[in-house]
Amino acid sequence: MERILIIEDEKDVNRLLAQALQDNGYETVSVYNGLDVLDILTEGQFEMVLLDLMLPYKSGDEVLKDIRKVSSIPVIVVSAKDMVRTKVDLLAAGADDYITKPFDLEEMVARVASNIRRYNSKEQPKKISYKELVLDEEAKVVTLNGQELVLTAKEYQMSSLFIKYPNKVFSKANLYETIWGEEYSGDDNVIKTHISNIRNKARAAGGKEYIETVWGLGYRLAK
Repeated sequence: MERILIIEDEKDVNRLLAQALQDNGYETVSVYNGLDVLDILTEGQFEMVLLDLMLPYKSGDEVLKDIRKVSSIPVIVVSAKDMVRTKVDLLAAGADDYITKPFDLEEMVARVASNIRRYNSKEQPKKISYKELVLDEEAKVVTLNGQELVLTAKEYQMSSLFIKYPNKVFSKANLYETIWGEEYSGDDNVIKTHISNIRNKARAAGGKEYIETVWGLGYRLAK
């Protein structure tokens, strides 16, 4: 089931959007401000974002810029602002579509389906590179300096997260709950063991450690 993230601070509007999408077979997650959007996106799989502009704490245009730093999924702006200049600026900044409030629910659902269909029809990159690292998502392989790292399934998943989101610091809870799909209990031994194994395999491949510790916060790709 395709999941859609709804970022809208007006609870009635958020609920209306969610209900219309659920009635048409989508799963929805609702948030009511511009904070923690990147954490939510990286912790779950989404096919679309519906984004309001007038959000508390962080504006919608700032949220759009944040999203585009880590993801290319479709973003539809839903806003009462109907100035042509605003629409043009947001489309130039990375929005895929723009719906003006008040909106017709049937049209909104149709635009969601159209944008997801268009996005899925594009040839998605099978390889993601970061410096000497290459992630081949089709083959489920990570190479460093052209040499394949022989990784376990969990080590591959962990490496995949780091390479896909090179600027994000992943806490131990982030990693555990994303990869193991269970609530983090505070026992960090399993995370430390997997990080250590990846580092050792990178050294064996003649490369420097590509995962660095950010003390008190977690881990990220080495800059």
